[in-house]
Amino acid sequence: MSESGHGHGHGHGHGHGVSPDADRRYLGGALTLILLYMTGEVVIGLLARSLALISDAAHMMTDAFAIALALVAMRIAARPPKGGYTYGLRRAEILSAQLNGLTLILLSVFFVYEGVRRLIDPPDVEGQLVFWTSLAGIAVNIAATWLISRANRSSLNVEGAFQHILNDLYAFISTAVAGLVVWTLGFARADAIASLVVAALMLKAGYGLLRDAGRVLMEAAPAGIDPSELGGRLARRPCVEEVHDLHVWEVSSGYPALSAHVLVDTMGDCHAVRRDLQALLRDSYGITHTTLEVDHVDEAAAPGAHGLCQDAHGPRHVAGAQPHRHAGGAPCDH
Repeated sequence: MSESGHGHGHGHGHGHGVSPDADRRYLGGALTLILLYMTGEVVIGLLARSLALISDAAHMMTDAFAIALALVAMRIAARPPKGGYTYGLRRAEILSAQLNGLTLILLSVFFVYEGVRRLIDPPDVEGQLVFWTSLAGIAVNIAATWLISRANRSSLNVEGAFQHILNDLYAFISTAVAGLVVWTLGFARADAIASLVVAALMLKAGYGLLRDAGRVLMEAAPAGIDPSELGGRLARRPCVEEVHDLHVWEVSSGYPALSAHVLVDTMGDCHAVRRDLQALLRDSYGITHTTLEVDHVDEAAAPGAHGLCQDAHGPRHVAGAQPHRHAGGAPCDH
């Protein structure tokens, strides 16, 4: 028989999306450090005529943007479901991650253009100023990275901000090397080369954010979960004859959800099967928000049955032809 109005069993875990445990104080501290240093770096970069320093400052601006968006998205996503937004506004962080990734890519294109132009016609660069400013940038980035690493990184935004600052640390190292080369050897093109390295790091980080956020927006299966493997594993559970209309997606980062239609052996207990499948999904895959429609095989196949799927979406995961039985040979009734 269909269970509870077509067997919708809900396992609600409320630790989804942007975690309320994420420490805004650490993010705010990192944001303050970055903004203060970024302002000084722009001024020094203009004085030193260093594209590498200015591109580093632009990268830091996107870091600040990422942290600010993370803070805003954390507040928005924490609002409870209301009205037509039955999941709340948890995807606010995904939209901000997309915007942040696009900004990184656009800035990287600009700095590639400027870097190539300066390779062709290099300006005079104050290498000593670039070197010492980059060393200060390395110290600031180490401090900011440490602060964000202590916050809850379950949010795509918080993790994205962490990765940005970590990449920025590598960028400052390359800029420091370039400044040292210009200062000691007089090779002015080293500054342009360093800016191209920074642009490549920005492009990589931007692509990663767009890819990860795009998977959530397109409702792809969460990373690390193979729907085919998951469906086959569900179908092999005791009493389960078939699993179809299986959908697994992320509402937001850290908030996986699943729905499926499950057909149970005629001797099976639909309620017990639902509880067993929910336990498997929770313990093995971390999926606590599930909607399972559970029917007996004969009832689902009956003419006019409400639970019958005339056109199943996606592959069917079918158990063996023989009825499932426990190790002792007893009928499948949990």
